[in-house]
Amino acid sequence: MSHKSIFLRTALAVFCMFSIIFHVNCNPQHIYASGGYEFVILGTYQATMKIGDTFYLAAVTTNGKKPSYSSSNSSVASVNTYGKITAKSAGTALITAKIKNGEASCKITVRKTVIALNQKSLTLENGYGAVLTANVSTGHPVKWKSSKKSVATVDEYGNVLAKKPGSTTITATADKTSASCKVTVKKPRVKLNKTKVSLYRRGKFKLAVTASSKSMPKWKSNKKSVATVDDEGNVTAVKNGSALITVTVDGVSRTCEVLVKKPVIRFAQDTVALSVGERYQLKVQVSSGNQPTYSSSNTSIAQVDENGVVCGKNPGRAYIYASEDGTKERVTVTVRQPPAP
Repeated sequence: MSHKSIFLRTALAVFCMFSIIFHVNCNPQHIYASGGYEFVILGTYQATMKIGDTFYLAAVTTNGKKPSYSSSNSSVASVNTYGKITAKSAGTALITAKIKNGEASCKITVRKTVIALNQKSLTLENGYGAVLTANVSTGHPVKWKSSKKSVATVDEYGNVLAKKPGSTTITATADKTSASCKVTVKKPRVKLNKTKVSLYRRGKFKLAVTASSKSMPKWKSNKKSVATVDDEGNVTAVKNGSALITVTVDGVSRTCEVLVKKPVIRFAQDTVALSVGERYQLKVQVSSGNQPTYSSSNTSIAQVDENGVVCGKNPGRAYIYASEDGTKERVTVTVRQPPAP
């Protein structure tokens, strides 16, 4: 090939390139070039994207035909037949626009999604909550998850609720990227208003508990035959003895000793003298305030009713007993024949 021919071909190539640049600005869809050289000019040769972003890669060809597009790694960035690129995951990919005798590539870098939480750790009392927020570099929504729902739960809006003492991890995930917050639900501080109480049978007392958590306290008596307790902490003495009342909040327990005392019984007098058929009201003091139970050692001589009224039946001597919750006292009753009329 002569020098003249080489010069002409080179001049023609330069002319075609300037013609293409001019036509890209004026009418990019109709580009034509003459001669034996074919090549592709791209609008950009490298781009950085976030996951989920899209953009069109403009391409101009010397033969005026639409190029075919391909991706070297479609899991990172895909491209359709119109040059629309979609970022899918972090990494790099080459997007190539190709015609029969020419091609050009654009390097696509997809940045890894960054998630920033407003808290990296939380400490809560049971029953209390907190709100976690996530700032995602792509602006995509996150999915929330708790590793231990029995300890703390999280809803779709990042609202955390403590369920029981322990620890769990709350994770926010978007675009296959995660960020986490450690949540600790601490054991509560528990206090009883009394650690020891003395009562008589049928006596009542209300125990009050203060706890730093919102959990309902659980009450228990170790000796229900001595003292019982209901769900509100109301203690009732059943009989003399001692019992432990335990309140438990989230595994933390406190106790109160309940002593049910034996009562003191006192008669107004030690002896009573009656005639056959005569009645007498016994005068008795019981420290518990409860009504004693009366009985007679010999009902054929003296009888007593439930209210402590003694009746002489036949001449002789008998003991009248007053009993209350393990305490028993007596008075001596002597019954005589009534004087002859």
